[in-house]
Amino acid sequence: MSDLFTASERDAVHRVIKARRDIRHFSSRPVPEEAMHRILEAAHHAPSVGFMQPWNFIMVTSRDIRRQIKDSFERTNRQQLAQLTEKERKELYRSLKLEGIMEAPVNVAVTCDRRRDAPFVLGRGPMPETDLYSTCLAIQNMWLAARVEGIGIGWVSILDKPFVEKLLQLPEGVELVAYLCVGYPKRFGDKPMLEELGWKKRLALGDLVFENAWGKRLSSFQTTEED
Repeated sequence: MSDLFTASERDAVHRVIKARRDIRHFSSRPVPEEAMHRILEAAHHAPSVGFMQPWNFIMVTSRDIRRQIKDSFERTNRQQLAQLTEKERKELYRSLKLEGIMEAPVNVAVTCDRRRDAPFVLGRGPMPETDLYSTCLAIQNMWLAARVEGIGIGWVSILDKPFVEKLLQLPEGVELVAYLCVGYPKRFGDKPMLEELGWKKRLALGDLVFENAWGKRLSSFQTTEED
């Protein structure tokens, strides 16, 4: 079997990547177990430094635990709002829906077990944070696999991390990386939510590609209209 992918398969991958969205508004439609299994299977096939596979996935089914995490979000969100001084920016922030903890049919806490395969993990020694980076790659795989299923994921980062780690009874050496809301979205936006609502525009890729050293733009690099 050829290891080359067809043009249509290649285009499908890029289409899924560009169609991925951070979802905050969910319908009540349940996520089928087989779809959730495929999403987690995709996550488990992410690359990891030294084949460490440092991730675990905690399915948060308790409404009480979800409520406590939602309360953590609300406390932390008020603290974040207080840091804004510009009136228009503050009002825009206040209008944003930044989580779907109670609405989403599925909540998943993704953790990184920094003890896994210790004391020696091939390739990790010079850059010990690579276990966290590897866990983020698993999360990206989840996001893309979910999008193919028509399912959305929202990453809730506005949380009191030590509080949530204690609530989920994480042992020492295991770190919370992401708290994810998973479910069928009310809509997939044409653009990321923060771009649609005017919080920020996508940066031009051509401004981000350097040659040999920081700040030296690659003059031959061509951007597309979408960039």
